[in-house]
Amino acid sequence: MKITRGLRRGLFLQNLLFMLLVLALAAVLGYLAHQYRGQWDMTSNARHTLSPASKEVLNQLRGPVTITAYATLRDPRLGDIRRLIRDFVAPFQREKPDLALYFVDPTEDPKAAQDQGIETNGEMVIEYGKRKEHLTLLSEQALTNLLVRLAREGERLVMYLEGHGERKLEGAANHDLGDFGAQLKNKGFRIAALNLAVAQEVPANISVLVLTQPRIDLLGGEVDKLLSYLDRGGSLLWLVDPEPLRGLQPVAEQLGLNLTPGVIVDPAAADLSAPSAWAIGALYGSHPITRNFDLVTVFPLARQIVVEEDGDWQITELIEVASRGWVESGPQEGEPTFDKNQDTPGPITVAAAMNRSREDRDQRVVVVGGGAFLSNAYLGNGGNLDLGINIVNWLAGDERLISIQPPQAADSGLQLNRTSAFAITFGLLVAGPLLLLSAGGLVWWRRRKR
Repeated sequence: MKITRGLRRGLFLQNLLFMLLVLALAAVLGYLAHQYRGQWDMTSNARHTLSPASKEVLNQLRGPVTITAYATLRDPRLGDIRRLIRDFVAPFQREKPDLALYFVDPTEDPKAAQDQGIETNGEMVIEYGKRKEHLTLLSEQALTNLLVRLAREGERLVMYLEGHGERKLEGAANHDLGDFGAQLKNKGFRIAALNLAVAQEVPANISVLVLTQPRIDLLGGEVDKLLSYLDRGGSLLWLVDPEPLRGLQPVAEQLGLNLTPGVIVDPAAADLSAPSAWAIGALYGSHPITRNFDLVTVFPLARQIVVEEDGDWQITELIEVASRGWVESGPQEGEPTFDKNQDTPGPITVAAAMNRSREDRDQRVVVVGGGAFLSNAYLGNGGNLDLGINIVNWLAGDERLISIQPPQAADSGLQLNRTSAFAITFGLLVAGPLLLLSAGGLVWWRRRKR
């Protein structure tokens, strides 16, 4: 075939047009990549994707968030620490575009670091509105909890009644609520004890009063102070164990509670290899506390909660348990059996929420049939912690912050023994290169024989 001038010109124009089309396609793809971004997290535990709880908290923050990281260009232990911080903050920025990240080198600007009280390389200062806090841990849960604290308007004080052997929100014993109190502190609440034998009244500035099972009777004057607190519209979390009320009967009457004796028996617990005296919560009422809540909760040694209808209170049965169980009213000896003559068949309500308008404020009360579910011994079971946090958030008037708590990142580290490490090293550094050289030599030898 003879290549003429016209054919040459045609081929040139064809190649030129092809190059122009490729360049145009590359320009369009570059523009689309800049305007529209996508990401797929292929890790086993989705560790590069924010949990729904973190996304919900970010979506509820009205206004910009500023993160200033005081980090050098290199860290002797962590290496490129700025890259680590960028990668950590990136998922939060994708969910909230007005979350800005800035870097300050503390070695070049030591005065700025000193003014902010920076103590470690990589420490971050997070600002929202007129409030700010420091963060030194690259953890989704830590940053989300910090943002929740910054989002709270004003101080949230949670007090718990003491002086009668009650469970303590700062106690370390198995029956105490110290671990739950520590989680409340992480969420921005301040915890304090209240002894009504000393205090003149329940303080008016508290957000929630936590009342647990007393071991000795309250004095009449102490009960009067509790009744006065409820009359003023105070919020209350009452964890009622299946024991005598020990002076708190007037409080139950004022709330319209009918607290029948007995312990809930739930055969569903036995199906899960748990004691039958554990009530398993999986059915939740329609309420802000249990909105989108689908975790299983556990209530050891719980009692039934019945609230009499009252014109003032709006009542919601929060949690229903023991659909195949009953309230065991007889002695707790041996394997429990249902007695239709004295036991109450399920389903059983184990928690109720109440609210009413009182003195120009929305008064809120939650009564749970047992305090063990928030105790140090059982807090880690199922969604007990999440439910407890949701209850206190609602009682404090922060229902917009109610969400499932961000899960801890799963341990994804790879542990190798010496044999496995040697095999991988030998394969990559010796066997692999030798195999490639052998293949190349074989190809060369065959071609030379032709």
